Amino acid sequence: MTQEDIHNIIVAGEGEKIEFKSSFTDEVAISLTAFANAKGGAVYIGISNDGKVKGVVLGKETVQKWLNEIKNKTIPSIVPNVDVVDFEDKKIVVFSVVEYPVKPVSVKGRHYQRRVNSNHLLTAVEISDLSLQSRQISWDSYPYLNASFNDLNENKIKEFINKVNQTGRFVLPESPHLALEKLGMLVKENPTNAAMILFSNKNLHYNVHIGRFKTPSLIIDDKMISGNLYDVIRDAMQVIVGHLKFSLDISIKDASTKRKEIPEYPLEAIRELLMNALVHRDYLSSTDVQIRIYDNSISFFNPSGLYGDITEQDLQTDKYRASTRNKQLAEALYLTKDIEKYGSGFIRIRKSIANYPNMQFSYRNAGYGFFAELSYEPKDGELNGELNGELNGELNVSQNRTYQYIIEHPNCTAKQISEHLAVPFSTIDKHIRILLKKQMIERRGSKKTGGYWQLLTNENKPNTKEDM
Repeated sequence: MTQEDIHNIIVAGEGEKIEFKSSFTDEVAISLTAFANAKGGAVYIGISNDGKVKGVVLGKETVQKWLNEIKNKTIPSIVPNVDVVDFEDKKIVVFSVVEYPVKPVSVKGRHYQRRVNSNHLLTAVEISDLSLQSRQISWDSYPYLNASFNDLNENKIKEFINKVNQTGRFVLPESPHLALEKLGMLVKENPTNAAMILFSNKNLHYNVHIGRFKTPSLIIDDKMISGNLYDVIRDAMQVIVGHLKFSLDISIKDASTKRKEIPEYPLEAIRELLMNALVHRDYLSSTDVQIRIYDNSISFFNPSGLYGDITEQDLQTDKYRASTRNKQLAEALYLTKDIEKYGSGFIRIRKSIANYPNMQFSYRNAGYGFFAELSYEPKDGELNGELNGELNGELNVSQNRTYQYIIEHPNCTAKQISEHLAVPFSTIDKHIRILLKKQMIERRGSKKTGGYWQLLTNENKPNTKEDM
């Protein structure tokens, strides 16, 4: 590594694969394990986090001592590559690691993974997921606890076999027992987690909660759907479609000369979002898949973050690599043509909404789950939408997005909302004033010393003159 290399790295700053440390501490080992559990990276010792070169003083055995510390504090032991560079008459020590094939790596009993430019402490579920990923297996391929073949609905399995054989993607034997064995869903008479989710006789209560909202606090309809996965897909689509608006296009006629009904959202996109939530959900979580339908938006919440190395930025491209949390479920739905090519879902959604010029497709990843939304502005424009919202006591799409962000980030500022939603600050400020006026939120604490947004319900709203 040359002085020019160091200069370029300092200019670029810390990031996904770069960390600066003024001196050698336990934080060096933490960063190296975080890199090993992600895509690899390097720690530069002798550079402060603001990019100033401090340098380090090295004795005869200093570097070897540091290497021994890293090795002894990590499991499996990390032995990083080391490089000592002279820069501006000061010495910089560079420790670097590649992504480890067997994960997770721990340091002093704790597990970290590099996320953007920081080291994320992994939860128990994330540790389990990382371990399964490194072994190329998934949770749904493990046997379901204390279950047998008798716990499965054979008629549902037969329906599945017929559907698979009709698609032509695979050929399964007619025997339900042999078919599941061929797919690896039955191991020594024990059905896997995937087999139980797909064909269980009993309700496992992996729920899909669908709500039709007029405002965030006014629910018009509420449905809880559960059962075997194929029935859940069918029932959830029926409920969703039942709440959608349809328009008639008299310029387009089908073979029977009837006017064509155009749905509020492309049904292919709705189905893709539903399938994505069900296939990629964390079935160890007690949180339900949640679908919220508003006048001008529909959102899908999946209780699990993005899986593997895939990022939100990757999803914006048409060349991202698929990473599947539940491989057996994905394979079953692929064989029945309920999903197409792995990793093509978001590409198909973008294509399906191309004929809806006012429609927006947004999504975001969070530690507790993944949120995706289709929304559109009324044809009359935002001004009329805001006016109608004021008259009817409702929120338009933009106001609702602001409100939803505040729900998820109660410590946020208007500036942060503006930056995250890519909406002008003046617009966000107007939305907040509307929410305050409607007594949907209240600010607690001062702007100078920090504070948070308190969501107001009927129980905690302040008394008004009408109430007294």
